[in-house]
Amino acid sequence: MDLFPQDRSDWCLQSAHAADWPVAPGWQATVDAFFAAPPGQVLQGFLAERIAQKAVIYPPQPLRALALTPPERVHTVILGQDPYHGRGQAEGLAFSVAHGQPVPPSLRNILKEWQRDLGEAWPAMPVPGGSLVAWAQQGVLLLNTCLTVEDGQPASHQGKGWETLTDALISRVSDGAGRVVFMLWGTSAQQKRPLIDETRHLVLCANHPSPLSALRGPEPFMGCGHFSKAQKWCMAIAAGSGPSQRPPNPAQGSGSHKNMA
Repeated sequence: MDLFPQDRSDWCLQSAHAADWPVAPGWQATVDAFFAAPPGQVLQGFLAERIAQKAVIYPPQPLRALALTPPERVHTVILGQDPYHGRGQAEGLAFSVAHGQPVPPSLRNILKEWQRDLGEAWPAMPVPGGSLVAWAQQGVLLLNTCLTVEDGQPASHQGKGWETLTDALISRVSDGAGRVVFMLWGTSAQQKRPLIDETRHLVLCANHPSPLSALRGPEPFMGCGHFSKAQKWCMAIAAGSGPSQRPPNPAQGSGSHKNMA
């Protein structure tokens, strides 16, 4: 079977029009305001130009995280940098890869830390593979700070306007009614920290889980314990304000996730 057929709509960006990128209703006003303003219009113009020049851009749906995770359901935000730049990898969710793709090194380190921290084994490929869709469907906003990238060119779309939108999205979550865990991994993610109200939310910072930085000080990712810290915090919140969930193990499928409490 050809994993990358001539119809490229399943694996790379085909449209620069935000109207072609569906989001949950709760995000729509924030998204519309961005694309109506100059930074959003400049970004759409840049994407349209690159598509016309036959650039291969990932992912096919840049706003997929906003489609799968409505703002009113967000209990955890995991911030990444920009999408994977290999063919067929990016699926619009930070750190997640499409089914059938090998687990990238950064995601492999995330899964290792999950297992070390929580003592939960992660099944071998291909069950469940590296797709974190189940997390997104259960309230984990998997958001990159830049939402598109060109094939084989990491950070190629940084500074083109996406950062203005992701600032607005993070502020939207911070200003919402719920109390949320923010996991900021890497310098790009940690630059968003001033947008978060730390009197209401838990902010956890560590190096990016890439093998280039995961073991490096002063805040190594490996051993950071973010998953258990988030679990304990959510349990404390739940004790005073009702039930709360943690990111489920995708190996369990969408119908049998463990609760944090």
